[in-house]
Amino acid sequence: MLCYYISDINPAGPANASVILGAKRMSTTQTMSTLDPLTHDHDQCIARALDEAERLCAQRGVRLTPLRRRVLEEIWQHHEVVKAYDLIHRLSTEDHTVKPPTVYRALEFLLEQGLIHRIESLNGYIGCSHPALAHQCQLLICRGCGQVEELDDPTLSAALQREAESHGFRVDQQIVEVRGLCPHCAPAGADVSAR
Repeated sequence: MLCYYISDINPAGPANASVILGAKRMSTTQTMSTLDPLTHDHDQCIARALDEAERLCAQRGVRLTPLRRRVLEEIWQHHEVVKAYDLIHRLSTEDHTVKPPTVYRALEFLLEQGLIHRIESLNGYIGCSHPALAHQCQLLICRGCGQVEELDDPTLSAALQREAESHGFRVDQQIVEVRGLCPHCAPAGADVSAR
């Protein structure tokens, strides 16, 4: 998950989520398609995500146990999808193997609290870039590098809701997954849709 905060974004920059699909800017956080390793402070973005998780859990009266925190931290370690068995491997040591049910319970808690999203098609998880806000999400998944960008476009969500209702379908949850190539993986000027 790309994890820039509004204060980190150059509004004149080449790519931001408001350009893609006409997404609305979130009031607290924003993601970007371009992750510049020279300016991105990944340690800081992990610290922000964990601090926000601690604050939200305390506010909600739920416990972010050390294991739940470690699972969340591992998910934020990379800006791409993390699978449950990868987490089990990363959290286990030579002396202690973390059991699958333990990790799945932690993932369930993090999902319930809105701290992560599950990418159904890849059977994996990413950190939520704005967990304080209830939202439907649209995920842009790069098939080149595996990075994921989270959008929250209320207009798109409302259109999907209306269309589903017109077919008599009651929507419980919206998670839209869109595959393509990010700006780093798509050659400049190439027609991404032709791939």
